[in-house]
Amino acid sequence: MHIGKPAPRRRTLAWAFYDWANSAFATVVIAGFFPVFFSQFWAADLPDAKSTQWLGYASSAASLIIVCTAPALGALADQLGAKKRFLLGFTVLGVLCTGALYWVGAGHWLAALLLYLLGLLGFFGGNIFNDALIVDVAEPENYERASSLAYALGYLGGGLLFALNVVMVLTPSSFGFADKGEAVQTAFLLCAIWWALFSLPLAFLVPETEGVGSKRLGRAVRDAFAELAGTLRAVRRLPNTFLFLIAYWFYIDGVDTIVFMAVKYGLDLGFSDSSLMVALLVTQFVGFPAALAFGRLGERWGPKPAILLAIGIYCAVVLAATQMQRVEHFYALAVAIGLVQGGIQALSRSLFASLVPDGQTAELFGFYNMVGKFAAVLGPFLVGSTAALTGEPRLSLLPVLFLFAIGAMLLWRVDVAAGRAAAKEAGEGH
Repeated sequence: MHIGKPAPRRRTLAWAFYDWANSAFATVVIAGFFPVFFSQFWAADLPDAKSTQWLGYASSAASLIIVCTAPALGALADQLGAKKRFLLGFTVLGVLCTGALYWVGAGHWLAALLLYLLGLLGFFGGNIFNDALIVDVAEPENYERASSLAYALGYLGGGLLFALNVVMVLTPSSFGFADKGEAVQTAFLLCAIWWALFSLPLAFLVPETEGVGSKRLGRAVRDAFAELAGTLRAVRRLPNTFLFLIAYWFYIDGVDTIVFMAVKYGLDLGFSDSSLMVALLVTQFVGFPAALAFGRLGERWGPKPAILLAIGIYCAVVLAATQMQRVEHFYALAVAIGLVQGGIQALSRSLFASLVPDGQTAELFGFYNMVGKFAAVLGPFLVGSTAALTGEPRLSLLPVLFLFAIGAMLLWRVDVAAGRAAAKEAGEGH
């Protein structure tokens, strides 16, 4: 059930600061330095195709593990009232593994890959329970604003740390580093410290509603799986919630694939790694005000029309990317992506939160994250397969256009008002 009174502003801000904290991992590690450093330092002795293959395997493996465990973990967290404890546990895993990359030497690509995989698990797993905590810090009418604030802070926080790291890597001697490699390794350590430090407001200031009841762990596990089976049936009885999840599966597949593959795509086109880092910075800093603006747009139009607008812009970006010739074009597309990436993620989270019955938030956000991570398995695979079959990197993005189109058509059919009414009725009977 929801907290009785509107949550104080500091609770919402403390919750939103977790996005500021863990977005450093998404920016510095996933999108930024790890793919390049893995190929050029840890796996420098492997052929390019081989290092790309192993990097893809690690990303897919982490996503598959979350796919298989997220709903059950979410159900267990609902039973125990332990969303925050689960979140902090995954955070500790992610922080330790990210920091440990600092000590991995050249050529030890398998150790680096294992730490990366575990770091991804910490990042993905923490997001399940952070998403679910939105109902404990904001009232339904404020979901769009709270979610957009969190994504905006994520872009700003991740962007600030990434900006510092890029300057470190481009001018290592100015910071007392021997070379670029030492600067990048230090960036991983700083990312871990940042993630840990800015998770503290959530740890101390964000409350959590109680679980279904006070139970022993064994009983809670049994009840969690029983509830999970019930939730599968319940979701089928919430047709608009179910339809939204399918739509989200397709369009967030496109979003996540662009995040995972953008740097690799730019490298394949012959752009320098420093140019690609600058483009990522552009996306981060454009994303900060844009996520806030999309939150207001979601309040004025409703989240569904705003998400459809974002999908349309993504489709234009994909079409333009297939014709890209110069690095300036890459910068322009980075601006376009920054305008919509935070908005589509924030409004998707807030829209889904409004379609979820009370008492099942962590469990259903487990499904929500499962859908997103399963998409992250399929999207890069489709892009890689298309590139292998055609031999042309530009054509590899075309399946992403197809995914956005399917997602938009399905989302168009979601009746948000009916879905919210059904969720409210189901929550009252839960």
